[in-house]
Amino acid sequence: MQEYLDFAANHPLLTMAWLGLASAVVYMTVASRLSKVQVVASQQAVLLINKQDAAVVDVRSAEEFRKGHIAGAINVPASQLKANNLNLIEKFKDKPLVLVCETGMTTGGVGRVLTKAGFKQVYALRGGMTDWRSQNLPVTKR
Repeated sequence: MQEYLDFAANHPLLTMAWLGLASAVVYMTVASRLSKVQVVASQQAVLLINKQDAAVVDVRSAEEFRKGHIAGAINVPASQLKANNLNLIEKFKDKPLVLVCETGMTTGGVGRVLTKAGFKQVYALRGGMTDWRSQNLPVTKR
């Protein structure tokens, strides 16, 4: 134990970096476990869409959406949803809702806004459209 204390005393910046990193890992783990937004893989999203009639909300920009999106998805940019402008998706409040972005990094924050607004079943597509395309799942431009 004394060796650890000596190391910490001799290398305070390295020790602080490790403590900060460990704290971040713990925080992210706890936050993801407590989140009401469930992260789902592409195959799970397909099941939600086909079996539970989930609505797909693509939170990318209109330009990105036009380049290709999941069939049946509606486009509501993340900025609009984060500003609590939920008019376009209010009708889906009691249905499963699959959120899609390009890489899966934006949907978590949007999902938290939606769960606070009373949406019951919010899912975020892991890996976003990048993962969807890599699995050769269908994409449409209509």
